Amino acid sequence: MRVSVGGLVFDVEVSGPEDGDPVLLLHGFPQSRHAWDQVVRALHSAGLRTIAPDQRGYSDGARPTGPDAYALPLLAADAMGILDALGVGSAHVVGHDWGAVVAWYLAARHSARVRTLTAVSFPHPEAYWYALRNDPEQRERSQYLAYFVSPESTAGMLVDDAAQLRSLFGNQVAPEQVKRYLDLHTRPGVLDATLNWYRSGSLLAEHEGLGPVGVPTVYIWSDEDRAASRVAVDRTAEHVTGPYRSVSLEGIGHWQPEQAPDRIAAEVVRLVRRNG
Repeated sequence: MRVSVGGLVFDVEVSGPEDGDPVLLLHGFPQSRHAWDQVVRALHSAGLRTIAPDQRGYSDGARPTGPDAYALPLLAADAMGILDALGVGSAHVVGHDWGAVVAWYLAARHSARVRTLTAVSFPHPEAYWYALRNDPEQRERSQYLAYFVSPESTAGMLVDDAAQLRSLFGNQVAPEQVKRYLDLHTRPGVLDATLNWYRSGSLLAEHEGLGPVGVPTVYIWSDEDRAASRVAVDRTAEHVTGPYRSVSLEGIGHWQPEQAPDRIAAEVVRLVRRNG
């Protein structure tokens, strides 16, 4: 379905039992709402209703130009606006990668809208910011950011049949799913828009001083994911004042929703049932 928010129109998949507790699923880069396809099936089996939008830049009707249009407060406002349009006061929020950044922000700054938080891959932003300043391993892991924010990254990622973009997934995501993501991102203007999430500067600018999260939280990370160092992973607990659980997935890389959907769904269901 299409949902209008602040002059933008988002493609949103709303499904599952109509009387189920709402779960808002926020995808990462360079994916789409379809990253959650296997997760939502398990959530529906547990009686939950899911709301999975293609976020700003990913929806055809929500693709403004320029990095400033992709600042983190605007991305969070999109999520809340989608909930408002659907008549949902609060939801269990699940985010992966950039979606986790938005989810952490929502839980810290707009806790009334977040019943529980499940963050996948990306740690609490202040923990990440600390690690980036103090941990050589995190700085090494984050070197890709300089390329992502550069003007030439859009063209570079699309040359040779989008070889660079394709390489991000390695052999961790099924070929048909990778094709779905590439079909989206090779369309005119899409990759430039989704890279604006990085170019906006929000990945760093909004981290310091974000504040603690008081809602019940599960942070799911994996030992083969290069997004966060162990310093960032371990320090995340210091920024959650509510009930907190850290879950490690062994032998799993960065694309956890596709690689370990049943495990993610099980953690979400467990958290929801304990805090419904």
